[in-house]
Amino acid sequence: MPAENTNTRAWQIYGKRQLARAYTPPVPERLGWTPWEGIGPGAEVLGDVTGRRVLDIGSGAGHHAVHLAQAHGAHVTGIELSPTQHERAVSTHAGVDGVEFVRADVAEYLGEAEPFDAAYAIGTLAFIDPHRSLPALRYGLRPEAPLVLSLLHTDLHGHGPSTAVTPREEMILLRDDPPLPTQMWVLAPQLWEDLLTEYGFRVEAIDLFPHPDENAKVIQQLIRARRLPDRPTRVSSRPRSTRAPAAHAAVGVGAILLSEQGILLGRHRRGTLELPGGSVEATGESFEEAVVRELAEETGWVARTGDVELLGTLVDHVEGVLRVTVRGRPATSPQTGPWGSRPRPPSTPRTARPSPPSPAT
Repeated sequence: MPAENTNTRAWQIYGKRQLARAYTPPVPERLGWTPWEGIGPGAEVLGDVTGRRVLDIGSGAGHHAVHLAQAHGAHVTGIELSPTQHERAVSTHAGVDGVEFVRADVAEYLGEAEPFDAAYAIGTLAFIDPHRSLPALRYGLRPEAPLVLSLLHTDLHGHGPSTAVTPREEMILLRDDPPLPTQMWVLAPQLWEDLLTEYGFRVEAIDLFPHPDENAKVIQQLIRARRLPDRPTRVSSRPRSTRAPAAHAAVGVGAILLSEQGILLGRHRRGTLELPGGSVEATGESFEEAVVRELAEETGWVARTGDVELLGTLVDHVEGVLRVTVRGRPATSPQTGPWGSRPRPPSTPRTARPSPPSPAT
């Protein structure tokens, strides 16, 4: 982790300089997601955190964690890898009720901790490889737990976000001290959304907040996501018995959703494009019910079984074994001619609508 090691050293020096100045930021009256007071929403984007276990990723001097505990009744764990930043927090806020400060690597810590009800990072997650942090956060959050991230979008030189998951050099500036070089993952909003989706989160909103000075070039982005529920455990084989097995087949569904923007496809972590879909549950589930369930599990979109139109059924043979049989009269699609762009057939149903996003503020 050469890039992350660079960041650990930088934040250790930063904390040492602030300790030498005996500087502690005041506990804010309102949780802010940008460096500029009054810009953007407050703690409401986390939902009601009263009595909830909340993780502050890269908690620094600890003032945000204290605000959530005192003003919103949360039980906050502030995790910080830098020993000097951790020292700043515990030397000032160690006795605050509802707040615990832990010095540890967040990915390693989440592998052992009880899952949290919510998590947030204010400008800090960009210093950790997302291929390491996001799987750990998926593991360390309860199903449907919110994850709110404040991240750099465009730096003060006007250098915009990257479209590749690679870090770049950015400087930590502190008064008249020499700048501290770091390696940051400054990624485009769509790339963050792709990564979060890949690792089991549903992105609900992404907002951009430019600097209040029109002449400044800095832009922050605020991402609101939610951990997706765990999929039910699949039974890989039936218990041995003398009874005949229930009628079933290895069958799955693929959902085709069309709109003016095109067809709904997802990108697999191996790079392939896929329709939403999956196996039909061996519990008497219909094709239409399977489409609705898989669509909700994979994309968060909502559909009704009455709006699903069965276009066709595929049957295949493997070494002479019929793998799919359908009782009744399955529909078939017409023979397809040469491939090309065609208008959407007027009979093609628009069966899904997105779940409503969190209210914007």
